[in-house]
Amino acid sequence: MDNDLLWLLVGFGGQALFMGRFVIQWLVSERSGRSVIPVSFWYFSILGALVLLVYAAHRRDPVFVAGQVLGVLIYLRNLRLIWLERSGTRQPQN
Repeated sequence: MDNDLLWLLVGFGGQALFMGRFVIQWLVSERSGRSVIPVSFWYFSILGALVLLVYAAHRRDPVFVAGQVLGVLIYLRNLRLIWLERSGTRQPQN
């Protein structure tokens, strides 16, 4: 397989993961009849952002890299807050 084609597939794969989070969020919300952000949304966000980060680093695009790094940090923080709340270590805030 051509190296350029491989990297193009990596980029589109990351974008598909990233887009998939919205599809999951939409389906879960439709099923619930209200807006819901399931935990899987954050996992897809992290996976998609990490794959896109690798792609952006390969392309040597500092703007794209900075955006993905910040996103990964935010998604990880959201997952940590969810884990703390579920473990009872952190009380939910309304």
